[in-house]
Amino acid sequence: MLLNLPRAADTPSNPYEREKAPCLIGTRVELLKEIYAWADGENSPNIFWLSGLAGTGKSTVAQTVAAECFENGRLGASFFFSRSGADVRHAGKFVTSIAAQLADNVPGAKWSLYKALKERDTIIEEPIRSQWHHLVLGPMSKLEGDTSSAPYILVVDALDECEGEDGIGKILNLFQLLKKTRLRLFLTSRPEVPIRFSLSEMPTSEHLDFVLHDIKKSTVDNDIRFFLRHELERLARKHSFDKDWPGEQAIDSLVRNASGLFIWAETACRFVEQGRILAPKKLGLILDQSHSTVKGPQQHLDEIYATVLRQSLTNYEGDDAEEVQSTLKELLGGIVILFNSLSIPSLSRLLDQNAGQALGDLHAILDIPKEPDDALRLHHPSFRDFLLDSKRSGDTGFWVDEKQAHQALATKCIQVMSDFLTQDMLGIGRPGVLKTEVDSHEVEGSLHPEKQYACLYWIQHLHKSGSQLNDDGEVHEFLKEHLLHWLEALGWMQKVSEGFHAIVSLESMISAQRCPRLSEFVHDMKRFVLYNRSAIEVAPLQTYCSALVFSPTASLVKRRFQSKMPLRMPVLPQVRDNWGALLNTLEGHSKAVSAVAFSPDGKQLASASWD
Repeated sequence: MLLNLPRAADTPSNPYEREKAPCLIGTRVELLKEIYAWADGENSPNIFWLSGLAGTGKSTVAQTVAAECFENGRLGASFFFSRSGADVRHAGKFVTSIAAQLADNVPGAKWSLYKALKERDTIIEEPIRSQWHHLVLGPMSKLEGDTSSAPYILVVDALDECEGEDGIGKILNLFQLLKKTRLRLFLTSRPEVPIRFSLSEMPTSEHLDFVLHDIKKSTVDNDIRFFLRHELERLARKHSFDKDWPGEQAIDSLVRNASGLFIWAETACRFVEQGRILAPKKLGLILDQSHSTVKGPQQHLDEIYATVLRQSLTNYEGDDAEEVQSTLKELLGGIVILFNSLSIPSLSRLLDQNAGQALGDLHAILDIPKEPDDALRLHHPSFRDFLLDSKRSGDTGFWVDEKQAHQALATKCIQVMSDFLTQDMLGIGRPGVLKTEVDSHEVEGSLHPEKQYACLYWIQHLHKSGSQLNDDGEVHEFLKEHLLHWLEALGWMQKVSEGFHAIVSLESMISAQRCPRLSEFVHDMKRFVLYNRSAIEVAPLQTYCSALVFSPTASLVKRRFQSKMPLRMPVLPQVRDNWGALLNTLEGHSKAVSAVAFSPDGKQLASASWD
């Protein structure tokens, strides 16, 4: 039962399994001392909020705290929000991931959680506040032992990266309920208004706020100097440079350019290391920034990003340089707006570009994996901010128009799907085969990551593009040809529910006045999927059988794809002419329902049963 808890990728119970380095020993000493004093303090507030500008090292500190607490048996759970991961960019799996980790890390929590799931087996479908009460607060309140024992620490990093309708607000509301448990929260984020406002609404005794970029400049500069010296000395040994390379004057200049941003120092070191035996030349390019009129941390960060991008073009001239720049811009634009990270081979197939070859000179800003199946990621989300802001990256020629990039990626997704989607794409041959009877490796072998990505996110990219849809346009034509194939693919992926929500999103984009036929077709699609969702999830090939057979006679989907119905059914059942008023059947009770009531705002429904 515990294994069925939805758990976000990249949320291991052991933080050492996360591919994120902790603070270099000897840096952030005073800050970490203050955090650990809060964690150990008998009367400490429940929340420690570490805020800071982009690039000041918040995530590295969070990783260090998580690892230290894990070593001491004090880590309850950790969750690192990131826009580069499908599961960690929103609050959907936040509570269940926290609960799963608590079961692994906190003695006694596993049994309490098991009982909570057994008593309420529909809890994973409920709102996150209800999940928090039953999967986190409940089990933690039932722990045996001395209530005065040291509390467990929850580490939540980059809350500002959480997307979705009021996702940040909902999570902050959960944190207000921690004060009666053996849990304390270490929270990091940029100083965004919603977070500052929500915390200001709490009593000051319940949270401790620490502003990272307000640390004394000399302290931060010393930590950055320590880091730079460590990394450049390692590089000097690796390539047998003079033992005093690059010299204190160069180190001082780099510290000034960093302007308190650890991400600047890390990017600079990666850029220099990429030069190998030409590292001194790369270092010289960075030191030239010292003579610019650049002011402020963000401008320095923009300058080093611009330097890395320009250097990727130095081996090309004229038309070749323009072509390479155009290719890089398309690839980088795709990378920064992906809803889930992909490997280089998958990215290449999705964008129809040789990403591995084109991105080879961008190790300073991209975490390019050694293994071909591992995901390509940004080293830091600040590069995304830089690339999508015309005021920051416009002069480089690499500025990415976010809406245009989403439109381009939506088109690429449709092209990928159009090329591979077909009836019975796994070659099963028997429409009654259940999803559980098909090995997952067989599904993955036919539905490669870029194909799954296209199926899951093409509508999201379309929505973000803000484009207008039309009758008989690209989207309409795709649906008329491949709707059932797409639903079959979602069935094999066990993502039909996600497909339904995507259709709802698509419907919201369509103007019935401008494109009435597309509007009618998508509305019928929504009813078709809502009515047949369970059958498609259990046996995906039933998309062409029972789903079509039992749909109303006047269904546009049925009429469009009637030829797909099995010929072996000489007598078809009698069905209604049109869809009825019933939209969905609520499930969960095992015995008769005795009472039903709507909430005053009409948005929630409560039911009571004899079960």
